[in-house]
Amino acid sequence: MEMMSRTLPKFACLIVASVALGGCVRGVTSTPGNAPNLQEWVENVKARPAPPLDPLPVMQQFETFEYAAQDMRDPFSTAFRRDDAGSGPRPDSDRRKQTLEQFPLDSLDMVGTLHTGAAMVALVMAPDKVTYRVSPGGYLGQNDGRVTSVSEDRIELVELVPDGAGGWLERPASIALEDN
Repeated sequence: MEMMSRTLPKFACLIVASVALGGCVRGVTSTPGNAPNLQEWVENVKARPAPPLDPLPVMQQFETFEYAAQDMRDPFSTAFRRDDAGSGPRPDSDRRKQTLEQFPLDSLDMVGTLHTGAAMVALVMAPDKVTYRVSPGGYLGQNDGRVTSVSEDRIELVELVPDGAGGWLERPASIALEDN
């Protein structure tokens, strides 16, 4: 009895669903009377004239330009460099780069000095947090900075920078001892 009471609502739902679906199917199928109206409508649509096409856009005429600077000086030619560009200081391309030349000069900090007999050696901390010894004749920074002197409170050096005309200029620079 209890099983019958459980299956009865399920069975009733199944019957109601099948009746509803049957009604939907009947509404979708066409009757023979609707087909001629559909064919007539299709023929009417095909008989209408096609709408006119939009006119093609007008092509814009571009103004031609004639390049007439063949007789002028070429700004990229090496034939017009200054005469003194070949003389003067130049970086030594055969010299092996030192460790502190991979860092910009403003990222190096002088942290102290050491006295080794008559010579003085500076202690420089690089951005990699390693302290290096620097003496006169060594190189620092990315502009071929050659150390000219080391004192108690500063390192003096001369950098080589391009002058924009194919030559090089010497520029003095220094690194001062940090005050902590």
